Amino acid sequence: MKKVITYGTFDLLHKGHIRLLKRAKALGDHLTVCVSTDEFNALKGKKAYTPYADRKYILEAVKYVDEVIPEKNWDQKISDVVDNDIDIFVMGDDWKGKFDFLKDYCEVIYLPRTEGISSTKIKHDLGMQVNAK
Repeated sequence: MKKVITYGTFDLLHKGHIRLLKRAKALGDHLTVCVSTDEFNALKGKKAYTPYADRKYILEAVKYVDEVIPEKNWDQKISDVVDNDIDIFVMGDDWKGKFDFLKDYCEVIYLPRTEGISSTKIKHDLGMQVNAK
């Protein structure tokens, strides 16, 4: 069985997220999604609109996702890959090169992002709509 892993906050789940998950799952038989916890997001200076438990619950309902685990820090990726017998690590190409150190443990693939959509854009657009009233 070929196992794939990807990481993200997955806040305000949108088409780009689903496309990433679908393409990641197509690379193997089992997809593990590692979701940033609220505490880890705070350390990164990010704030998710949706709490970790809800983001995990939503991702578990997506048909491409086989397992959801928490991302608690930057340094856990090697242990996640080794402990879960991961064959392929997948991220969006906006992270290209940042995780090449994992090539010692598994194949690393950077997938193109979906143009015109991101959680940041959604938050920005909603902020503009609220301010326009």
